[in-house]
Amino acid sequence: MPPAAIPAEATAPELAQLAWRRLQPQAWPLPPEVFPAGAALVGGAVRDALLDRLPQQPDLDLVVPEDAIALCRQLGRRHGGSVVVLDPERSIARLVIQGWSIDLARQEGDNLEQDLRRRDYRLNAMALPLGAEPQLLDPLEGLSDLRRGQLMAVAEANLLDDPLRLLRGVRLASELGFALEPQTQHWLEHHHACLAAVAGERVLAELEKLAASPGGAAGLRQCLAWGLLEPWRAPASGTSPRTDALLEGLGAAAVERLQLSPAEAQQALPLARLAAVLDGAGLRLLRSSRRLQQRVEQLRRWRQRLGAEAPAQRAEGLSEWERLRLQRDLEDDLPALLLDWPTAPATAWLARWRNPDDPLFHPRAAIDGLTLQRELGLPASPRLGALLQHLMQLRAFGRLQGRLEALEAAQRWLAAHPVDSKAAPRRG
Repeated sequence: MPPAAIPAEATAPELAQLAWRRLQPQAWPLPPEVFPAGAALVGGAVRDALLDRLPQQPDLDLVVPEDAIALCRQLGRRHGGSVVVLDPERSIARLVIQGWSIDLARQEGDNLEQDLRRRDYRLNAMALPLGAEPQLLDPLEGLSDLRRGQLMAVAEANLLDDPLRLLRGVRLASELGFALEPQTQHWLEHHHACLAAVAGERVLAELEKLAASPGGAAGLRQCLAWGLLEPWRAPASGTSPRTDALLEGLGAAAVERLQLSPAEAQQALPLARLAAVLDGAGLRLLRSSRRLQQRVEQLRRWRQRLGAEAPAQRAEGLSEWERLRLQRDLEDDLPALLLDWPTAPATAWLARWRNPDDPLFHPRAAIDGLTLQRELGLPASPRLGALLQHLMQLRAFGRLQGRLEALEAAQRWLAAHPVDSKAAPRRG
């Protein structure tokens, strides 16, 4: 069944007109007229225009019949924006202007059709030349694939020219809800080891897009089954029923069941899915940010600590100190932990988490260290740190309110925890 956005009886010229209207070139930060003769819009923007799934400011990929880097710099000087050189050898550059991203690439081959034949998937090998009359150039029947809801590679050699295209195939199929054509699927499985040669940052960017896509959980399960993630996973991890079950539960049904807002789901689902397939060591190999490594490690640690069976009961049975540690570790990411919990305890925890004043779900210091040093004559030391942790725990569980109670509780703790004179440093 063809996507509803593509009229079943529409001709190629009619679809070109439709795609052009959806692209709204009048809203672009640069009008099409500033680009040289022979320039064409290609790739994802054309595909997404035909599917009517363009964001408000789509990324625009243009092929030009000249030095793209020089052209990009020239446009930057004339119209503003910043220029980023993406590939000096193949003459690819990006102009970031007014919140838009415009990629310019020098045409490969003698004409635009030859350039399109070098691309990854047939539905990405369509173009809209920036001429007076919109026309759709589709030499590889990408439109046919769009109508069938199918993802087919242009050629095996094209995938191997840039092995990231192997992972991109899984991501596009998951993002669009399309089926992989059988021969294409075979190539992805057969050549999975080639992905290890790709720079980690590029692999991570595709993985994050995959994890955020509607079918991201199923896509990641395919990646595991086909070995695409082997270079970045622990030697003995492989696939497991627990991982499969966890990924299966990290979908739209969980978001609806817990009534997560779009913003909550956008943050929780990708993190939960990434943490199901990679650990911090794998993310380090992919050169992720330290913050992402930390978030994944914390989520994985608490998943393991609470187990797959009855995690809510185990969480409620934690000591006060462990419970406070959980809430501190996952203060920003608690929904990612709750996605596969039973509905009743998950929604109860979410209700408290959504209250920014909840002292346990958003732990805060009961009093600051400088005040304790000034009021009680304490030096900066590990003892002061331990006292601050104690006061935070009292506040989190409702056993003190306000500055005065915090000072009184601090004095009681200090009396019960005197300085060890044997451990005190000598004074000269």
